[in-house]
Amino acid sequence: MQLSDLIEKFRHTRDGQARAVFSTIFIAGNRLQTSFDRADGQVTMKQFMLLTMLRQSGKDMTFTQLGELLGCSRQNIKNLAASLEKKGLVTISRNPRDGRACVISPTEQLPRYFQQAAQLHTRKLRDLFSVYSDKEIEQLFRLLMKLYSGIDRLEQPEQQSEQQPEQKEQNEG
Repeated sequence: MQLSDLIEKFRHTRDGQARAVFSTIFIAGNRLQTSFDRADGQVTMKQFMLLTMLRQSGKDMTFTQLGELLGCSRQNIKNLAASLEKKGLVTISRNPRDGRACVISPTEQLPRYFQQAAQLHTRKLRDLFSVYSDKEIEQLFRLLMKLYSGIDRLEQPEQQSEQQPEQKEQNEG
């Protein structure tokens, strides 16, 4: 089966399109991760995203804070950070305000890594999005940001299931 066969199969109904979009997000994420992992021999895509969030925050962050931002578990962040610490890009230490938590801090090597990796990532992103017009990029951005609302609802199933059926109907109508 080819991708074009799947597109044709699912394109005719809203339900089919929703299933295709969901599958595409999952598959595209895997393909992007593989492509970027191959291109950058120093860090994986997941490690890069952790470093980017740390850099953009401008402050030390806990495993929990990074996990919430990246949509993964605290344990996953701990493993990513431990690997990055071995590479000399971050340090892990106890949070001075809460001894139970650990914080991840950038090292002096991190800005050098970003300087070296910037060209690669900029080129990859330009290649990836070169097929879109400026208007399409803006539209895709808005739609993907809207997707977070649906994800937020998925992450809060107990609140939805606690509503009475009549309340759900009123909220939907």
